[in-house]
Amino acid sequence: MQRRKMIKWLLSLPVLATGTKVLAKPANAPPSGKYWVYLGTYTKPGGSRGIYRSELDLQTGQLATPSLVAELENPSFVNLSPNGKFLYAVGETADSGPSKTEGTVHAFRIDQATGNLTKLNSLPSGGAHPCHLSVNSTGKFLIVANYTGGSSAVFALNEDGSLGTRTDFQQHQGSGPTKERQETPHAHCSQFLTIDGVEYAYVVDLGLDQVLSYRLDPKSGALAATLPGSVKLPASSGPRHIAFHPALGRAYVCGEMDSTCITLQFRKQKDGVLELFPAPTPEGYHLSTLPNDVPAEVRQRNSTAEIVVHPGGQHVLVSNRGHDSLALFAINRDGTTAQGHITSAAGREIKTPRNFNVDPSGQWVLIASQDGDTVRSAKWTGPGTELSSHSIAVGAPVCVKFLPKP
Repeated sequence: MQRRKMIKWLLSLPVLATGTKVLAKPANAPPSGKYWVYLGTYTKPGGSRGIYRSELDLQTGQLATPSLVAELENPSFVNLSPNGKFLYAVGETADSGPSKTEGTVHAFRIDQATGNLTKLNSLPSGGAHPCHLSVNSTGKFLIVANYTGGSSAVFALNEDGSLGTRTDFQQHQGSGPTKERQETPHAHCSQFLTIDGVEYAYVVDLGLDQVLSYRLDPKSGALAATLPGSVKLPASSGPRHIAFHPALGRAYVCGEMDSTCITLQFRKQKDGVLELFPAPTPEGYHLSTLPNDVPAEVRQRNSTAEIVVHPGGQHVLVSNRGHDSLALFAINRDGTTAQGHITSAAGREIKTPRNFNVDPSGQWVLIASQDGDTVRSAKWTGPGTELSSHSIAVGAPVCVKFLPKP
């Protein structure tokens, strides 16, 4: 592609935002040099009691001893409001609501001086085993994905951060080709995204091999399906989570069932619709997260869990459960390119990395080992990133979120 055409192409791409900030480059480090780190966990059958708060020192990568800040059952996924004043958590259960077949969504106020949480309220999630949630850029709506229920629900958020009325509910329909995992819909991720001032919601469904897309009404909180209303992913990929590129108009999905990283793009109409990235070969948009020489038994039992675009915008990372690693991919004009793995070494262990995250300044990766009951830091250097000696003990950690410490 000629230089002039390349520049024109880049300028034509939509600006994407999550929350209230455009993710064009890593954030500046907080003046304190530290982030609070909120950790969602499994309390059953895990050994924790709820949501924990730690502290990351950006200079050393050291993590402070975690403190329990909210005691509740299975807060497996947590997320923050765009203004950093509120925290929301799922209760990944199936015994709430009038019918006792739903999970729960919880709202908390964050003490800006201490990072402690104060419970605001809780509501049934609309389906069984909610496993993911996010807040839109205005902080007025929350969307939750119900895994076993195969549905997603939107809730209005009150000015004090508490949960208000449910404004939308989407029951997914259909099944996938792998009957033991895809006999029904399984919503696994629900993410808001702003494109050129318009808000959309994307729900990843493992059971359907699809990412469903909706336009959010900013006044009513209702969802309207885009046209088309979903993008079909490779059969039996079992898509789990989605991550958006800060500038290139792309999205990345981890295939839980086939251990892959799938590259998507927003179509030129700028209407929120996703499509498979038109790479020269299928391998350009559907890449394995495992090394070529991985033993067959490891390949068979492996599944991916989390996918993150590094704040620098040049890499995508995916966690492998079974191989117990993070796969690294370089982002380039033609798609993605495998660049190696972050693995256990020298007594520093990753064990079932259910979740991980990169701090907003792009300096440290925090890896939550669900079956290792630890969260460990790794100094980001791109390919060649190694685990540090700093870790903390947390029972069954499954989610990592950052908030600047004053």
